[in-house]
Amino acid sequence: MMNKDNKNDKIQKIVKKGLTLSLCAVLAGGLAAGSFEGVNRLTGWNEGTTVQAASNNENKLTYAKSEKKADEENDLKSDASKDTSDSSTKATGSMDVSDIVAEALPSIVSITTKSVQEVQSYYGMYGMYGYAPQQEEQEVEGSGSGIIVGKNDDELLIATNYHVVSGADTLSVAFVDGNAVEATVKGFDEEKDLAVVSVSLDDIDSDTMDAISVANVGSSDDLKVGEQVVAIGNALGYGQSVTTGIVSAKNRRMDSSNNTVTDDSSDTGDGVNLIQTDAAINPGNSGGALLNMNGEVVGINSAKLASTEVEGMGYAIAISDVTDILENLMNETTRDKLEDADHGVLGIKGRSVSSEAVQMYSIPAGVFVNEVVEGGAAEKAGLKANSVITKFEGKSVSSIDQLIEYLSYYEPGEEVELTVAVPNGTEYKEDTITVTLDENTDASDSQDTSDDSKKSDRKDKKDDSDAEESDSQDDSQDNSDDDNPFIKYFESQGFFR
Repeated sequence: MMNKDNKNDKIQKIVKKGLTLSLCAVLAGGLAAGSFEGVNRLTGWNEGTTVQAASNNENKLTYAKSEKKADEENDLKSDASKDTSDSSTKATGSMDVSDIVAEALPSIVSITTKSVQEVQSYYGMYGMYGYAPQQEEQEVEGSGSGIIVGKNDDELLIATNYHVVSGADTLSVAFVDGNAVEATVKGFDEEKDLAVVSVSLDDIDSDTMDAISVANVGSSDDLKVGEQVVAIGNALGYGQSVTTGIVSAKNRRMDSSNNTVTDDSSDTGDGVNLIQTDAAINPGNSGGALLNMNGEVVGINSAKLASTEVEGMGYAIAISDVTDILENLMNETTRDKLEDADHGVLGIKGRSVSSEAVQMYSIPAGVFVNEVVEGGAAEKAGLKANSVITKFEGKSVSSIDQLIEYLSYYEPGEEVELTVAVPNGTEYKEDTITVTLDENTDASDSQDTSDDSKKSDRKDKKDDSDAEESDSQDDSQDNSDDDNPFIKYFESQGFFR
């Protein structure tokens, strides 16, 4: 009996260490081209209604009833008994699943992305060293979901996952009536796996506006384990589908750096707060809605645990934990992604700080600045070599690729705010600087790269170190930076990738 108890204890400890998960981003991005054609044309569930603006000046993540529903509710205020009955039904959360779906579907959209990626060609070349596969560019289509969360004077605003829109060259959004329009990424937070997509109201016809509505956002904090939930999303890119289940657990945490999910009931850990559910979360569901039995959005479907030994473990981002983030993204300036030659640059050479350096030696996560280009934007703003860029316009920076992604939405001449960790003896102090971006004079040799080639990292690290050491002889402040034992040790050990 004792051996059995010990065995159970060991199993529980192993489970709590964390489960490797597979994000729907990987699965959604691999859907075959054309799979989106199976979108259901659903009409009549919200006939005659329109989306009401959340605010003319500031977008709020709040429920905006359709004008028709608002008028109907005003007419029914005199009927006290009916109001009492309706509120009682809402309070007990006893809505039928079909009623929930009928009310929620007008606020759910299907998202299709297209991007150009390098893929390995099967038609390689045979040479003196054997078969040499060739790389070629190919257009790849992916699918995901989104939730209509607001509307301003010019745009319809849709919440989704960052991994749904990451790397996309073009976006299109299909509404409940089947009509699809082009969309633009308005803002995103990679660390929280959130993004807001905007659609110009000029591109949406009146019939579609009558068919759609803004989602009713609820409180994920009020959820109880065992409570029934409904998931809606664009599964496999075939169009909206519905699954049901229960809240299996709350306060799960996802660590995006190593793709693990852990229990954090103390609510003090890093990462995204997740709701675990056994409602099926399939590829293409990412960015869709997890609803309670009042028909309110309590989560944004995000990931699933993929394993031959595991079933029924899906995850949704807890909506109450990200309301402020979504509101900030909704109020950002809408930007189009620019070509490499057109977006602004900082005028640095840098590389990502590795997870080993962050975890073992408390180096700040971000982009380590190897070199500041003479006369460039960063130098004019006072950015020094050996600093670590940790935030861009208030958003966390975890890698050089992420920094480049941020920059790809900003034009030369625009001002951006950087948060940097500056070496100060054996520690770092935080500083904020404003940089006016330069033009990218040579897109093929962009200064905001990992020293132009990952293959030459070791050589570049030595060259950069020599250059920084030479510069330090002329600048006492730079000299103190070079003497920083953290910097010198991590450079020599190759902890910067």
